[in-house]
Amino acid sequence: MAGRDLRALFSTNDRSLEAGEAFTNRQIQWEIVAAALTAHLRRTAEAGFDVEDMEAPRDNVLVFHGVGGIGKTTLSRKLEAALAGAEHRPAQWGEPTWAGERILPVRIDLARSAGTDFEQLVLTIRAALSALGRPLPAFDLALRRYWETQHPGEPLEEYLRRGGLAGRFGKAMPQQMQSAMADIAQTLLLPGTIGSAVGQVTGSLVRALRERRQTVRALAGCARLADLLETEPDLEALSFYPHLLAWELVQLPADKRVTPVILLDTFEDVGDRTHRDLERLIQRVVWLMPNCFFIVTGRSRLQWADPALQGQLDYTGPAAWPGLAVPASTVPAARAGAVRGRGRQVLVGDFSPEDCDDYLARRLSRDGQPLISSEIRQVITGRSHGLPLYLDLSVLRFLEIRRTRQPVPSDFDHDFGALIARTLSDLTPDERHVLRSVSLLDAFDLTLATAAAGLAHQAPAQRLIERPFVRENVFGLWPYHLHGLIRSTLRSADDATDDRWTDGDWQQAAERALAALGTQWTAAGGRNRMLLVGCLRQGLTLARDYRLELGWLADAAWAYVSDSVWEPIAPPARPGRTGGLETSADALVELLTALARRQREHRSVTASRLAAVTGSGLLPADLHEMGVYYLAKAHRDLGDSAASRHGMQLVADRGGRLAPAARRGLAHLARLAGDFPTAHATAQALGWAGRQHRVEGDILWPHGDMDRAAAAYAAARNQAEQHGVAGERATSQAQRAFAVAFTDPDTADDELHLAEQLLTGLDLRATNLTVRIAALVRDAGTPRGLEAARDLRAESHDAGITAAEAALELALAFHHAVLGEQDKVRAVTGRLRDLARTGDYAYYADIAHYMGGLPLPGPSAAHWLDGPEAVRARWQRLVHTRRARLRAGG
Repeated sequence: MAGRDLRALFSTNDRSLEAGEAFTNRQIQWEIVAAALTAHLRRTAEAGFDVEDMEAPRDNVLVFHGVGGIGKTTLSRKLEAALAGAEHRPAQWGEPTWAGERILPVRIDLARSAGTDFEQLVLTIRAALSALGRPLPAFDLALRRYWETQHPGEPLEEYLRRGGLAGRFGKAMPQQMQSAMADIAQTLLLPGTIGSAVGQVTGSLVRALRERRQTVRALAGCARLADLLETEPDLEALSFYPHLLAWELVQLPADKRVTPVILLDTFEDVGDRTHRDLERLIQRVVWLMPNCFFIVTGRSRLQWADPALQGQLDYTGPAAWPGLAVPASTVPAARAGAVRGRGRQVLVGDFSPEDCDDYLARRLSRDGQPLISSEIRQVITGRSHGLPLYLDLSVLRFLEIRRTRQPVPSDFDHDFGALIARTLSDLTPDERHVLRSVSLLDAFDLTLATAAAGLAHQAPAQRLIERPFVRENVFGLWPYHLHGLIRSTLRSADDATDDRWTDGDWQQAAERALAALGTQWTAAGGRNRMLLVGCLRQGLTLARDYRLELGWLADAAWAYVSDSVWEPIAPPARPGRTGGLETSADALVELLTALARRQREHRSVTASRLAAVTGSGLLPADLHEMGVYYLAKAHRDLGDSAASRHGMQLVADRGGRLAPAARRGLAHLARLAGDFPTAHATAQALGWAGRQHRVEGDILWPHGDMDRAAAAYAAARNQAEQHGVAGERATSQAQRAFAVAFTDPDTADDELHLAEQLLTGLDLRATNLTVRIAALVRDAGTPRGLEAARDLRAESHDAGITAAEAALELALAFHHAVLGEQDKVRAVTGRLRDLARTGDYAYYADIAHYMGGLPLPGPSAAHWLDGPEAVRARWQRLVHTRRARLRAGG
């Protein structure tokens, strides 16, 4: 606990409630501070360190930046306390490595509400140094001269008292300054009556310094003192006086040595990127005090290492601030939350879920037990995305609801408008406009953000991405995304800001964002599959949520389907949506989702979803045909050939984009029914669009003609590679591996390896099953041949893919036939007959009989291209060849 939570305390009449100001451990940040301060102490202790060197690079500043409400001020306060003494440091932070060194923390709040100006900043640092118990004559004289010029008639003592510095640091500073004046006057042999006349003392001292009198040799060591005392004592001069403080610190005797650690909090309130007057003065203080260590906390990174700021600030560029120029990277997350950054710019990350729960449990308690239930804590944690400000607001909401009733978890499925105000407070109008626009997008780049905002220039978007609530993933398709809580709040919470958007504004922004995504995809010329999928995912969400026309999404949907890759495409569920299809975008989302998910769902689920889409009448004609075609495919996989044939014929007759595929589907249906002459005749007219070579392979392998089938599949694979269709290439190669596995296990190893490579990154469930069944065929006749069969049978059944179930049983029949296990072959034929109840796949049982050398119970179920005896002979030859190979030790 870091103190009492007064807001919570004054929100309830329950005096038994303990409202503590919880501080969640930020151990990683402490470790960064400890390491940086240790390095600073080591550097300032080196013999070559010179506090008056104005050209050496500075590495005496550490920056913690992060989104508003992330806990930077709490961290700053805790660091101040921890540096002040071990009794204030959390035990888990560990002992620092600077034992024996005297550290003096000085925290200065730069928030506008604190009213801190530059004068007060300088006086705060000097007042803190009054703890040394001695005057700092060079600085004190310069400051006294400045004060009497700029504040005539106003006692410094009264100013310090009124500003709270006297109460915070004691009243020693004015006395020390007066003592310094008297000592200098005595050194200069001035009459005591004018010892307090700062003008005369200053003039005499400057002359003495210019004349290099021995009497002022102590102050003569400060090479720039005379110049500062001769300069007009205005605010600009005051900003250089900290150099005198730095020099005075070096003159202290060893037993008085101290290293000030100056914590500058709420740095975002110093100014903006146009008005840097105060920032220039503060940066000058940091530069002129290289023996002091500065810890800056604010919303944004310091830009001091940017050469483009030359002229706005005195000291700029990577040579001046090497630690501030190091690009950001990721530091592993710890229990305290993730931290990003190398060098001296550190992004303070969100709390982990464990820390959020711990924080909420300790904020409100009674008799040592958490007042907020674990169920409510879980909801708040999930909604918070790890942002401490959200936790604080939820605690106050808990107390507010508790006045009238007991809070329940559903009360905290809630967004807070206050988060918007905190986020927008220091943004320009253009930056606010871009921020709201990109909140519609999961991820974005500069071009996409600018187009979504409808701006003609990228500068606002460029400035926005440098804000801490914009996260970067350098490996992402679009590198930038908003902090999850900020994004959800912007889109859903009541926005009470002056420039809040109307529903119409959001609608127009969604239209711009959708058009911008389409422009990016079109510009790529359809060659970038990752971009296609990314644009579809974001575009479908926008079109669905804002009821937009499909536009380019229709062509993108066709491009997505054409590759047969089936990456997950479903956008997240729309908040508050109860289900049902209302618009064409809803129907397209459901269509593509069903097609992608069929790789992980039973085909009956796929059929049900596609039936709902095709029955809705919401899709344009060509996309409606897509739904009909894939519904027919699902029916075929389920063994409903009549329904499948009806759908395929419908699509084929309309002559649309999928007509060749539908004719291929009709050829497959003829093959499954055992009508090979019809299937073969149909295949001859399919061409590449209808995947003719693969269909020919599918017809040849049931005939036992594995060499010709493998050649046909190779031709299909090569055609797919020429056309850049990854899914077809992988499917054809898997089928080739299946055919080769019957004839040459050694060659099948290479074919299977290639198939697995081609499947990498693809989501093709049926093809994956084919590869695994092919491996089973390769191993037929060996003990390992049956190891995977049980899992394969369950997987094929769960998928609802009858073709895979039948092919698996055929592989098992081959295995048992090679071993001469005719009883087991008969068992397989029984299972194959069960699979053929609808009439399809009936000839699979015939093939099993041929393998096992068993007589058929009746006429063959198939119309073979060259008669059943030729087929029997080829299958028996495959079995005999494998037996001979195994006997020979192959």
